[in-house]
Amino acid sequence: MIYDVAIIGGGPAGMMAAGRAAECGARVILLEKNPSLGTKLLITGGGRSNVTNAEFDPHLFLSKFGRAGKFLFSPLSQFGVQDAIDFFHAHGMPTKVEAEKRVFPASDSAQSVWDMLVGYMRSGGVTVLPGAEVAGIDAADGRIAGVRLKNGDQVEARAYVLATGGKSHPETGSTGDGFRWLEKIGHAISAPRPALVPLRVREPWIAELSGASFEGVKLSVFQQYTKRYAKTGKLLFTHFGLSGPLALNMSRDIDELLKTGEVSVSVDLQPSMNVGEIDTELLGIFELQKNRQLKNGLEKFTKPLLVPVLLRLARIDGEKPVHSVTRAERLELARVIKDIRLTIAGLLGAEHAIVTSGGVELEEVDCRHMRSRLYPNLYLVGDILNIDRPSGGYSLQLCWTTGFVAGTAAAEYSKEN
Repeated sequence: MIYDVAIIGGGPAGMMAAGRAAECGARVILLEKNPSLGTKLLITGGGRSNVTNAEFDPHLFLSKFGRAGKFLFSPLSQFGVQDAIDFFHAHGMPTKVEAEKRVFPASDSAQSVWDMLVGYMRSGGVTVLPGAEVAGIDAADGRIAGVRLKNGDQVEARAYVLATGGKSHPETGSTGDGFRWLEKIGHAISAPRPALVPLRVREPWIAELSGASFEGVKLSVFQQYTKRYAKTGKLLFTHFGLSGPLALNMSRDIDELLKTGEVSVSVDLQPSMNVGEIDTELLGIFELQKNRQLKNGLEKFTKPLLVPVLLRLARIDGEKPVHSVTRAERLELARVIKDIRLTIAGLLGAEHAIVTSGGVELEEVDCRHMRSRLYPNLYLVGDILNIDRPSGGYSLQLCWTTGFVAGTAAAEYSKEN
């Protein structure tokens, strides 16, 4: 059987492209090398799936993609943030908006997104072939002629959508296969490397804070005692270092700095207050708890998990009663709260990256249709493209947008050819 559209890769972009092409009347087959679809989708957003970002100003939204913003203008005008949210709701998946405009399923479960996409494809009659490992893509006479499977089978279609992802979380199947296939047929690939990666730090006490997260924290980056830049957001302490949106979004720049020397960071837990204001607040808290031990009296000010670390860094005995804490000790504690210094040991590898940088050079893709400029019946979507973006729902919106546009265009192409 020759299908109208063949989708390679059953992640979010591939499922969206398959469902949309089928909705447009195409006979669609989806090839997925894993035993089941959407393996990586189910772990996005800590298992909750941050499906988009509710930034409805297209210019502000596109600014998050850097140089790729211009490329994405046309695709986003065809299927933008509001379109995605309306799509979720129309297919029975309510959403909610949280801090920093992050949009999640109301169920707090990525399974809801998976169920919605599978239902979308099923309603269009998409043929899903799990366990279908692709060996390569065949090109002939300036077109894609077919897909070779490792079991020896051949899949033929009028149009093909490549949605194999990048190289992040390779255990989910994102092992860079698509990059190798595209290079063999002449596409230029920017070398992929991990992006949005947690940071490893040298200080061993960091493990004591594992699991503690803080909103509105300021993270400043230093090299050779010079402050390079700073950002504010949500920070998560882990057993190896720092994660959460703030650390992830700064990881690429930190990685660049590490190539030229040692890098340290300063965590400011109270960026809206200065040392004097923190001291005044501590004084008020201490006044109400003057006979308690200091280690217990501080729990009104910050998370209990953080207290012993702060006291150790400030060199204050937590066993002493609050009423015996000196002003100098209070000020030192305030300074530590404003400046927890950590030495960056490096970044975690691809197995921990949220997305990868690199991929197909955008000059080789027609942004209006997500079509290869080298092969008129090949469409490229999602993380296969060389598009950097921050965390916060932007990666999945990229999948919905490019998948929808490619699915529509591939279906139209198959009708005309």
